[in-house]
Amino acid sequence: MIRGEFNAFCRALPATTHVVQWRGSHVWKVGGKVFAIAGGRDDEPSFTFKVNDIAYAMLKDQPGLRPAPYLASRGMKWIQHFAKPGLSDAALGDYIRQSHSIVSQGLSKKRRIGLGLGTS
Repeated sequence: MIRGEFNAFCRALPATTHVVQWRGSHVWKVGGKVFAIAGGRDDEPSFTFKVNDIAYAMLKDQPGLRPAPYLASRGMKWIQHFAKPGLSDAALGDYIRQSHSIVSQGLSKKRRIGLGLGTS
């Protein structure tokens, strides 16, 4: 996945916003909370996303993946896809979609309804 594809994928998820911050990283949020980040150089992007405990345990030592710098060092369950082989584009998309869901579920019921995300 390249940065443009990442941005298009995140843009298509419900109720997302995009900012460029932290030295040019593309940061995607839902309800004001970060769910995905694209950093690195255009020719070698890295993609960071939130995961559940099981996915974190499975992914953290896979080639091309690591606990996300800064976030994981603070006890948060975030993974960074930073090199090949890493994840396939389809798997990366699935994890980004799950990250969006995890973060969305952490919002208040009122906020989710206001964003059109339902109450589940």
